[in-house]
Formats: sequence, structure tokens, C-alpha cells
Amino acid sequence: MRHIILGTAGHIDHGKSSLVKALTGIDPDRLKEEKERGITIDIGFADLRYTESDLTVGIVDVPGHEKLISNMLAGAGGIDMVLLVIAADEGIMPQSREHLAICNLLKIKSGLIAITKSDLVEKEWLDLVKDEIKSFVKGTFLDDSPIITVSSKTSENLELLKKEIRDIALKISPKKSGGLFRLPIDRVFILKGFGTIITGTAISGSISIEDPLEILPCNITTKVRGLHSHGRTIQTAYAGQRVAINLQAVEKEDLKRGDVAVSPSGFHPTKTIDVFFELLNNTPLLKNKSLVHFYTGTSETIARVILYEVEELKAGETCFCQLRLQDPVIAISGDRYILRRFSPLETLGGGEILDPFPFKRRKKDGIDDLKILHAGSLNQKVSLKVEKAGINGIAINSINGWINAELKTISDSISKLKQAGEIIQHEEILIHKKSFELLQQKIFELLGIFHKKNPLKSGMPKEEVRNNLKIDPRLFNFILSGLQNITLDKNIIRLSDFRIALSSNEEEYKTKMLQLLEKSGFQPPTKSELAASLKIEPKQISDILNILSKQGDAIRINDSLYLSASSYNDMLSSLKAFFSKKNEMTVAEFRDILNTSRKYALPFLEYLDSSNITLRTGDVRKLLMKR
Repeated sequence: MRHIILGTAGHIDHGKSSLVKALTGIDPDRLKEEKERGITIDIGFADLRYTESDLTVGIVDVPGHEKLISNMLAGAGGIDMVLLVIAADEGIMPQSREHLAICNLLKIKSGLIAITKSDLVEKEWLDLVKDEIKSFVKGTFLDDSPIITVSSKTSENLELLKKEIRDIALKISPKKSGGLFRLPIDRVFILKGFGTIITGTAISGSISIEDPLEILPCNITTKVRGLHSHGRTIQTAYAGQRVAINLQAVEKEDLKRGDVAVSPSGFHPTKTIDVFFELLNNTPLLKNKSLVHFYTGTSETIARVILYEVEELKAGETCFCQLRLQDPVIAISGDRYILRRFSPLETLGGGEILDPFPFKRRKKDGIDDLKILHAGSLNQKVSLKVEKAGINGIAINSINGWINAELKTISDSISKLKQAGEIIQHEEILIHKKSFELLQQKIFELLGIFHKKNPLKSGMPKEEVRNNLKIDPRLFNFILSGLQNITLDKNIIRLSDFRIALSSNEEEYKTKMLQLLEKSGFQPPTKSELAASLKIEPKQISDILNILSKQGDAIRINDSLYLSASSYNDMLSSLKAFFSKKNEMTVAEFRDILNTSRKYALPFLEYLDSSNITLRTGDVRKLLMKR
């Protein structure tokens, strides 16, 4: 079954709702006040079913009063085609113009025109109205569209109008259901025995009963209890359908029009958006930092417009700009939006959302990236987004919820970029080649500076490098594994060509230090005692001791105590000799066989325990190493 959404448009009291009722048998005016006053106040819904064509046309009927444009916009976001309604007795009126301008800005590409109340005027007058309408729509998406005179009262041409709607609908490509599910909410109500119901037009993806669902920006997690479309129970809802969703364990008071039901984890609220903007003709100029009303999907909020590269925009002009919103919204790259003047309320223009999560921009950065997001290919846009994510990269799921495209199309784009070597993937994270190279350069620079300042250290602690770069541990390990000219020795990183180079003084200190350790045997001087004896800085002592340890000339017992390698080997020989005669050894016995004091015996034993040479059991030790 094909699903297409038709939206009505036109001035108040031009017979939109009456025409919908005449076409479908469904009265879209559901509110008591609407029926009493005879005008549409809020959006209403109906449908036309063409069984022989396997087609359902969902109809969104919008109010025509100028004070209800916000309600009109809430219904216009998901429509595929428009039925512009103009009354024969009044002709083109202000909201005829405003609604057409809005439909143009929303990039609706298909539609037709109905001249209603044809029974109230003469044929000659109808011909004049037709000519006026042809001039009015010239240059718009309705140029050369069918113009049909109808009467809801006499049923004139209603069947012809139905046929024209079907013919146009069959030529429209249905919305793609291969993306993440997204449904801007236009109604919230309680149905006795069922609970909270939300309705809207599914603009991407699909959803089934029992599927998890997230409501944003209010951050409510729920489940789909039931699905309806045009009064029928369905198992799965697809993009392009009018859908009613019965939610599990959600209070009506927690939701509102403007919230969005989405696939979990794919979408995130935003309050800052980079956009391409088109100011309508015949409107006053728009100044930088102006306050405006912002509309996208079914949401509405206040925004401040930051114009890029200009201080004001004149009627008919376009520019790139940033919108800073008062309230968070759910939007993705490729969505359409409308701006209306803060006061008095009138439509200023609209355009395309380019980046719902823009980077912090400085004047020197320019707007070349926005030009790519506006006119570039999907590959260029994905590559740019990954590049702007920097050295921490971006999750594939974040790309899926960032741009308006099918998941397979995005996946194909990522594969092509990987094959071209433009981006690199680790698990679900994408990193741009430029970021990878920049990170490599930063690591080289960081290690180069460290080696220069610490010529006696073998390298920089790995965690210190990572903290300095502020990068995720898993990603850091992956990047390190792909870097050349970098050596990782346990948890120490160094440049592969780095070698410890001692000065003549340091070589002399090293020799003296080793002599002192060997001479003192099992009662070695501590680090501070060595520094005092040789009259050098403690830091330099630490570095030289580390070198001795690295070269195998000394054994690090703990941070302040080192033992010469020869003494250490003598210790192991003494242990083997002792345990050849006994199975257990006390601290006192260990002290005696080394002819040392308890002050040294205890740290020696602790080192042997930690090295799995001995095993402490109560107050005695047993030998673990082979004798």
C-alpha cells in the first residue's frame, strides 16, 4: 500500500474543511468550538482510499485564519502534496499568499488547486478567477498544476478532483522507510481503556507494536502498545502514514505538540542550528540578532538569528545563518523550517537545516563547510561531519540521526569513504584521516617535548599522553596501534628513534651509584641517601636509577630502595640453598641468611612476594620458583 499525505492550504472560510468532508465523508473539524463557529481552529484529519490503485491519501486539513498559522505549520511539515483552496466568490486573499509561500519554503513539489463555492458565481467570473490564479502561482511548484472548480454543496467535479488527487499522488515517490523512525507529535489525548495516544505523520523509518520508543526533547522512554492508521489497527507503521500510537506507561500531561517520537538513541535535542535561509519577497529587511518565531515539524519556539557575513538581509535575498533557540527541538540536516517575525506575526521566510549540532565558529573559519552541507553530495557531507568531530571521532549512530537519509545509503557512503582512505573506523566510531594525522602529529610533538625535558627517562607514561590529548581510552589504543615511529613498552610510550644519552657527569654518577649499591650489598642506601652522598638532585637520582633498572644493573625494590643485580642474584642463590633443606622460612631466618637487618629484610620479602618468587602464608614464606 502506498501512503501519501495531502495538506490543504488557503484563506479562512474558503471551504477547505467542507471540501474535505465532501470528498471523504469525514468531518476534519473535531472540536466543539469549530463546529459552533464554523471555522477550523486546529488541524484535522481524513483520508481518501483508492483500493484499485493500492493507494491511501491521508489528508491534513489546516486552519486558514492568520492568527492560526502556527497550527497550520504544525500540520504542514509532513505533507507530500498540497491542495490549494481558493473560494470563487473572494479569489486570492492574504492567507492564500502566505500559505503558498510557506509551501514553497517547505519545498513541497506537487499539488493542485480547487476553486470552491463555484455554485455562488457566474461562469465568466470563474474564468477571471482562474486567470488570476494562474498568474498567482506562476513560478511556484503549482505552476501548470490542475485547477478544478468544485462545489461542496452541489458535488460538482468532486469525482474529477478525486481522480486528479489520485493521479498526482501516484507520481509522488513515497517517503523512505529505511531510516530511523521519527514522528513529530501533533496531537496528544487519552482514550478510555487504552491510555495515552499520540498522533502524527511518520516522516521516516518504521515502528511496530512492542518496539521501544523515545519521546524527545522530554526524554521519556516508552513502548508501543498499539498502532492505528486511518481508523485501522496495524502491526507496523511506515514513513508516509498518518499514525496513532498507544504509549505504555506515559501520562498525557508529560507530552505536548512539538515533541517527537523516535527510535531510541539515534536523535538528540538541540538549541543551536546552522541553516540556509531565504527571505521572502515583499518583506522588511531582517537584521542580525533579530528575534523570530521558529517552526520545524510540529514544534515552535523563539530563536535569535545570527547572520553569517552580513549585518542585514533584504527581501528576496538568501544567506547562511545560525539560529539560537529558546527551547530544544529535534531536527536533522535536510529538514525544512519556517521563520516568522517576532511581532507583528508574519512569515519572513525559511529554508533548510544544515547542521543541528554545529561546531563553535569563529570569523576566520568562514562558511565553506556550510556551502558543502547546502549543496554537496552525501559523501561530502558525511566526510565533513566526521572531520568536524575531531580526534574523538563520531559514532555511526550519531551520523544516522544527524542527516535525513536512509540507513543503507549512509552505510554505503561510509563504506566508500573508508575505501578511499578518507575516514577510518574503529568499532562504531569514525575518525577522519585529517584528525588521525593531526593526532599523530600531536603525539610526536608531545613525546618530542617530553624527551627534550627528560633525556634520562625512557618515555612518557601512556595514560599521561592520553589525558593530555583528552581522548577515549579504547580509541587511543586503536590509534596507537596504527602509528609508525612510536614504540610502546608496557605502559611507556617513546619515539622509536629516541635513545637515552647520558652526559659525562651523568655517566660518572651512574658508575658511582652502581659501585655504592654493590659495595653495600644487602644494606643498600636509599634514594635520598644516594642523593646526599653524591650531592645531586633527587630527580636526577631517580632518572639514573631507572636507567640502571632498565639496563638490568639494579633491581627496583620499591620507590626508594634499589639493590644491585649482583646482590639480587646472591639473594636468589641463598634462598634456593635455604629451601633445599627447609620448606618454610621466617623473616628472622631470611634476615640471618642475608646478614642484614629487619629494615631491609621486610621490603626485600615484599618484593619477592609480589614477583611470585615466594609466597607468604601467615608468618612464614614458601618458595614458588623452581629450585
